[in-house]
Amino acid sequence: MSLSRNSVHTLGEYYQLLLKNGLLADTQPLKADFARTVPLVSCDSRVVVPGALFICKGAAFREEYLLTAVKLGAAAYVSERPYPGVSAPCIAVTDIRAAMALLADLFWNHPSGKVDVIGITGTKGKTTTAFFLKAILDRHQESRGLGPTALLSSLMVDDGVERREATLTTPEPLDLQRHLAHAAQSGFVTMEVSSQALKYHRTLGVEFAVGVFLNIGEDHISPVEHPDFEDYFSSKLRLFSQCAAAVVNLDCDHAHRVLSAARAAGNRVVTFSLRDPSAQVYADGLTLEEGEARFTLHTPRFTTEVSLPMSGWFNVENALAAAAAAEILGVDGDAVTQGLAQVRVPGRMETYHSARLPLTVVVDYAHNGMSLEALLSSLRQDYPDRELTVVFGCPGGKALDRRESMAAAAARWAHRILLTEDDPVGEEVADICAQIGGYIATLGGTYTVIPDREEAVRTAVLEAHVPAVVVLAGKGAEHFQKRKGGSEPCVPDALLSQRALAEIDGREEA
Repeated sequence: MSLSRNSVHTLGEYYQLLLKNGLLADTQPLKADFARTVPLVSCDSRVVVPGALFICKGAAFREEYLLTAVKLGAAAYVSERPYPGVSAPCIAVTDIRAAMALLADLFWNHPSGKVDVIGITGTKGKTTTAFFLKAILDRHQESRGLGPTALLSSLMVDDGVERREATLTTPEPLDLQRHLAHAAQSGFVTMEVSSQALKYHRTLGVEFAVGVFLNIGEDHISPVEHPDFEDYFSSKLRLFSQCAAAVVNLDCDHAHRVLSAARAAGNRVVTFSLRDPSAQVYADGLTLEEGEARFTLHTPRFTTEVSLPMSGWFNVENALAAAAAAEILGVDGDAVTQGLAQVRVPGRMETYHSARLPLTVVVDYAHNGMSLEALLSSLRQDYPDRELTVVFGCPGGKALDRRESMAAAAARWAHRILLTEDDPVGEEVADICAQIGGYIATLGGTYTVIPDREEAVRTAVLEAHVPAVVVLAGKGAEHFQKRKGGSEPCVPDALLSQRALAEIDGREEA
């Protein structure tokens, strides 16, 4: 972990920050050396160094972690409750999540004030829009002789120092602020902002140059995420309170409420739309072909022809969102056009074809009802004369609403439905599939359950009735399945599709 910061703060400065923000649970004098400098703020007892400020965070937190931190020299700890058996001073707070975010921001010397951060939220399209915008901003920086910009997405983290697969859509505060600090020289950071991150204050302290609101639909509704749609929606709207400017989709559900929230926050607002010509950024002359979308892009500053190497009206919508953010940031039309023409998003609308048959496999991360509906309806439009097969599952233990919403999308648009594994965690794959299948049956659809994802993909491809399109939804470019014992390696859908196509082409040749 890099500790390349401009200055080191005292324990007193951290204490005063919590006091200023009304987070102290006990304002009685604290017996501590407030003049002592703090070399590290951490919630990981394994990395504590002498003088560190330790944060007791998480539902699974155990006192032994704190004892380890104190043994390693922690000067004080921050917690929602004191631990009487611990000798170090306790800074008691009312909200450990909010406290951690603000402490992280101070520890890393408020890095979002040194780089333009663009936050993207919405039920679907966050990752694709983030990659689109990064491609645009990279071209913008390249034209000025500068290096690539930073990206924090559900697929990967690339902050200019660290480059790896992501574990969370939006990192926890200490990780997030470290990434922003690393990216300070990149000029721009494009990041996805999840509803959970907003609800639980992971982004507290972050200044967003632009906040992009793509859309809203029912997702992440469960006892462990959002209890209802209103909690989910209002959590996402919190993004606007941290933004200097906002991008809003006029085509999204509840657009009036989204616009009102953006304007109430005092933001400059730029709108985009596929259907409403009153939007400041819009497209016309749209043509969708196999693997490509062409359209004329209109912004307040320029009009340009765009060739996007991904089909689907929803991807054009994501491109408009990226262009609207670029409009706020003053990016020129050439960078927008060139960036969108060259973009590639791993696991998003990746298309593979049989060499001998009219058979196409589409790999896409569509993992909720809204995104699957958009994907399947678009493919039915692109391939009207082909059988449409979809292979998908739902995660265990969370986002329980997806089982019904994805079932509805599949039943409405697909000719064949195969249900399989998709991060079951502590649930049985068969039980998850049975619940999804119940919703499909209620809607008059039929389905097949094949719990092993590799076998499900192979069956979907080899038993397709050509001409056909097979959609592998939910996993995208992921290389792991989350099972009872934790994350286990798996063959990504793209490779599974290529193997199945090679097998069927080999049969045809023989």
